[in-house]
Parts: sequence; structure tokens; C-alpha cells
Amino acid sequence: MLSKNIKVLGIESSCDDTGAAIVDSNLRILSNIVISQNEQHKPFKGVVPEIAARSHMENVKLAVNNALLEADVSLNDIDVIAATCGPGLIGGIIVGSMFAKSIASVLQKPFIAINHLEGHVLTARLTNNVPYPYLLLLASGGHCQYVAVLGLGRYKILGQTMDDAVGEAFDKVAKMLNLGFPGGPEIEKKATMGDENRFAFPMPMINSGNCNMSFSGLKTAVRLKIEQIGINLSDQDICDVAASFQKSVTEIIAKKTKYAIESYEKFADGKNLVTAGGVASNKLLRSCLAKVAENYSYNFVAPPVKLCTDNAAMIAFAGLERFNAGKIDSIGFKPRARWGLEDL
Repeated sequence: MLSKNIKVLGIESSCDDTGAAIVDSNLRILSNIVISQNEQHKPFKGVVPEIAARSHMENVKLAVNNALLEADVSLNDIDVIAATCGPGLIGGIIVGSMFAKSIASVLQKPFIAINHLEGHVLTARLTNNVPYPYLLLLASGGHCQYVAVLGLGRYKILGQTMDDAVGEAFDKVAKMLNLGFPGGPEIEKKATMGDENRFAFPMPMINSGNCNMSFSGLKTAVRLKIEQIGINLSDQDICDVAASFQKSVTEIIAKKTKYAIESYEKFADGKNLVTAGGVASNKLLRSCLAKVAENYSYNFVAPPVKLCTDNAAMIAFAGLERFNAGKIDSIGFKPRARWGLEDL
């Protein structure tokens, strides 16, 4: 780390939460503000991009001001400005990145464009000081992939979902069951009261011999089972469907993680298995991954739940890592709806 205590302001607006955070070069999270849009999107049981973008416009200044207050610093104390510039919902990304660029321009501070996925990738380095290289399962509403993290900006995708992301599958099954939004936590809550063995849902691509995944067929099987039960699902039916679905997901990921470890070991020797992303908050999934890691004599690392879901602390930290590596971006950097890790 540099001798001066660098403070980085991070702004996150890639989906439905507006975040602002300040992280310093001593790896302290001085503030981490998240303004949720759940109430705005709840009636639709999913994120509406236009509503999200408008809400970011209303919330971004408040989020930044609250982050400064919580950290007890002023904008003049900030050394670096970092913002999510993709991938995600382009309207929200434009709002957050333009606000960050304005601050950087007025204060004449370095601006760093952050890939949202890289924010998740690096979170374990902030919370657990995990050294390179390591194997990462990134599991969220928009992405599900195994990544060999070889160094800053050096990422190799070992396998990924061929259709729906695992978080998307959780949200859609929750919608089928008329549960709340976001769907993942609702499924997990109902599953604790359900019989996970009542329904034998399929596990697509479970024996494919690689760590690619598919969740679309599983989602369809759940829909067909709900239709078979009928329109008057009892509370127990809902809990049993949730538990059986969650069990299938975790068994798929357990098997695929074994393939991922075997693939990873062909060119890297770090012994850390890390998970990140919103779905990494799921307790059953964490327990499943911990067992796989133990079987392979790996250390299992999962950041605190509040840093698994979208947040600006991970964006600020990614900005710190890139700043320390001399990777500064132009104010003219264009936001991107699509931006893969291997393109960094």
C-alpha cells in the first residue's frame, strides 16, 4: 500500500440499489450507504429499468452525502473517485458514473471506471485479505460463473451458466410462488419450513463433465409442478417447492464446484475457494461450498452478507486496487451495459 492513507469514494448504481461508500488504504470501510429500491419494484416482482434509473437520479446525491457524513470526511478529503461503469442496466450506470465524473472533474481528482463484476471478484481481498490466485464462484441475479482470479485484471472464466443466472432463477421461482421481492431471500426463508425431498426436480447438465451450468430447465420444471398441484397451493406446498428447488440448485453447484476446482488446478495453485454475489448470501449454498472446499483441502471464504449483495464498498476497494496499480481512467470513459471480466 502507499504511505499516504488514500481515501476512495465509490458509487454503485448498476441495478436497483444506489450505493456510496468510502474505503481507505488501510482496508477500512469508513462508510457504506445503500439506498434500496425494493418498495418501488415490489409491485412488479422484478426490477423495472426505467423506475430504477429515475430512482438513482433521486438517490445518488443523498447516498454520497450520507457516505461522507458517516465517514466524517468532506469531498476535499477524498483522493480518488470510482464508479461502476458496467455491466448492468445502462440507465442507472449512466446516472452513477456521470455523477462520479462530475465530482472528479470539479475536484480534479483521479477517476476510475469499475467493472461491477470485478467489484464482486475483489471483495474477499478487502474483507479477508485473500492472496492471488484464487477460485471464485460469482453467483448473482445477472451472472453465475467460475472464475480463476490470477491477479488484478487477470481473470479466466472456467465455466458459467448457459442460460439463466442462478439469482434470476431464484427470483422467477419466487414470482411463480407469489412470494415477495427480491425473491432469493424469500425462497430461502420458505425453504427452512419445507421438505426438500418432497419434489425431485431435475439438475440439468449435472454430468456434463465441466463446470458450465443451466438453470432454465429447473425453473421450467418448478413451474410445471406448481401447475400440477393447482392454483390453491397451501403454505406447506410453497415451502416444499422452495426447499426442493433450493436443494437442486445447491447440488448442481456442489458438483460443478468440484469440476471447477479440477480445472483451476491445471494452471493455478492457490488454495482458496471464494464466493461472491447476492446468491452467496444463501446459508445452504455457503454450507455446501464449505464442505466441497474441505474435501479438497481448500480454505473457504465468503464475505459478510451485506458485502455479497450490490454495494459501493466493493466498488471503492476495486478503485483503490486499480489506483495503486496505476490504472487511472479518462473522464471520457463510456458506460457499458455489457462488459465481461475477460475484457478487462
